[in-house]
Amino acid sequence: MKTKCLYCEVEIKEAVTWRGLFSRDPQFLCVDCEGRLELMKGNRCGGCSRSLEDLPPTLRQGEVCLDCHRWEEDPHWKGVLKGNHSLYRYNDFLKEYLARYKYRGDYLLAKAFSHSIHSYLAKEKYDLLLPIPLSEERLYERGFNQSAALLEEAEVRPSDLLTRTHSEKQSKKTRGERLRQEQVFQLTDDVRGKSILLFDDIYTTGTTLRQAARRLREAGAREVSALTLARG
Repeated sequence: MKTKCLYCEVEIKEAVTWRGLFSRDPQFLCVDCEGRLELMKGNRCGGCSRSLEDLPPTLRQGEVCLDCHRWEEDPHWKGVLKGNHSLYRYNDFLKEYLARYKYRGDYLLAKAFSHSIHSYLAKEKYDLLLPIPLSEERLYERGFNQSAALLEEAEVRPSDLLTRTHSEKQSKKTRGERLRQEQVFQLTDDVRGKSILLFDDIYTTGTTLRQAARRLREAGAREVSALTLARG
């Protein structure tokens, strides 16, 4: 049976690679589409995974970007989120890919990232893995939680302890508005003493992850870090 690329639907021709010789992981993208995904590499910000090599010196503070430095200077947010690791660069291809996945309901596109997510998580130590939840309104609009679906396709079972009230997109707000925003997350179980890994599809401003992390830390979580598919 011929396999087609999940994105462009051309027939996938199996390339002879060392990975292919020793792995039976299925291919979900053709060589061209796979090649348009950019893995995050090189020197990155320890707070948000942003490439430091792309930043001018004025936007860096040692081993972190200026944005993360400012988060940590604020007593309200200092130490709330241990750090974020992103797997891919949010380039034009991935932007369109995720838009089709999230907003046009093409659920199967999540399969393309199953290997990279599973491989990363297999090396991490944590007590609870929590996908960032959608509000009831947003979940109704999309039909599924894109972050939870990515984990499920990676054959990882997340915990469903966070709920969320409706809120505007963080990207539409100024930094000051994001800092002053009321807490939108609630917990449904005890997390005291737990090491928690949050998961979301895209890291943009970092506000959503930090709000969730703050709620968890206030409830007694020992530490909170994050994994995101892409760094915007």
